[in-house]
Amino acid sequence: MEMTAERCDGILIIEVGGRLDGYAAEEVKRGIATSLRDDDRSVVIDLAGLAYLSSAGIRVFLGLQKELKVRGGGLAICNVGEYPLQVLAMAGFDRVFTLFPSRAAALAASFRREDSLSLIADLAAPPVEYEGAKFRFEPGSWTPASLRVKGSIDDLLHARIREEGVSAETFSDIRYSLGLGALGSSLLDAMPFLGEMVTLQGSMTWLPSDGHNTPDFFVPARVGGEVRAYTAFNVALDGQFNEFATVEAEEGITLEALYRAVFAHARERKVGAGVVAVALWGVTGGVLGSGIRKAPLARDAPARGGSIFDPENVGDWIEASEEPKYAGDSIVAFGIGLDPSADLSSCDAGAIASLSGHPRGEGDNGLILHTHGVVFRKVPWDLQTPLEKGIDRCLAEGEFVDMRHLLDGTRILRAHLGIAYISSITRG
Repeated sequence: MEMTAERCDGILIIEVGGRLDGYAAEEVKRGIATSLRDDDRSVVIDLAGLAYLSSAGIRVFLGLQKELKVRGGGLAICNVGEYPLQVLAMAGFDRVFTLFPSRAAALAASFRREDSLSLIADLAAPPVEYEGAKFRFEPGSWTPASLRVKGSIDDLLHARIREEGVSAETFSDIRYSLGLGALGSSLLDAMPFLGEMVTLQGSMTWLPSDGHNTPDFFVPARVGGEVRAYTAFNVALDGQFNEFATVEAEEGITLEALYRAVFAHARERKVGAGVVAVALWGVTGGVLGSGIRKAPLARDAPARGGSIFDPENVGDWIEASEEPKYAGDSIVAFGIGLDPSADLSSCDAGAIASLSGHPRGEGDNGLILHTHGVVFRKVPWDLQTPLEKGIDRCLAEGEFVDMRHLLDGTRILRAHLGIAYISSITRG
């Protein structure tokens, strides 16, 4: 059995040749699972080189068709040879599957299906193009939104965190936030494990600084309880999202370009100041991330002094990916974007300094970004599912993969966004 996978204008094409028997069916099943992105809705199976087909192979195709139907898409099978067609007919599946005489015909049907789904979305909210991606904006709540900053980014960066600088947060108070934190039975229990953290709709995902480089998470089933999140630095959103948006970019859009687009839209609409908070559920085209290896506590400050990001210290303190990972997987994230060229006089100067102090936050165009994200797998993308339901689905149903501080080169293929235009920033 031979199997190849490729894409034509976003449509996944699986070509299977040789003998598709019981043994090969398991290989094809694994190959499809590896190739299928969370945003794939239409797939073409090309059987031009297939000489033998059994019920085991048919079941693989049937399982894929059922999964695509749930996603609002479909399966197109083409170039079926004489013997495989006889098998499909005798098993009664020539009427279950949609068969096409050529790859071109199967692709044309798949493109029509995708275009119809996009047309429905375009009629609901006309798209605008920014940074080569298609954005559709919808109004949210116009109640002013603000950010609340706790702790010191400077203490974090220079490993000066002490017990008195760590606060205990209830989960009901940190619906959307990011920073440095940990879970534990007490402050003393949590402090050695302080690492990158993000809270999304009251759930917490964090990267314990225990040397294992393995994230952990906690999803409360109800409000209240005794479990606390201990945070040494935390930026939390107070208020609702002022706008929602969907983003589609076949080649992917970087986080930096996505924030540029949000700021450009805000300027055109004459809304917001120079700070935005963005929550995201989408599909990644490749994650570039970093994390803190060990808690930046005062007792473990770099012997040579300076920041944990200084060249002589960074290898001991920071873990960063050099190549993109997790392309095609689902991602949920929360981030802050700051435009230093805007009028920020209404915001607390100390809070602005905390937002702009992270050395991994400044992009090439001067924007300052700080975003934490969580990667999940096997959460099918749905244009019609709103942001917060999508986040809930990831938390409840997704296969948990990773959590990182997202670098600006992280790419997004499709996403739902919640955008808050920040009117004030406070400390404490």
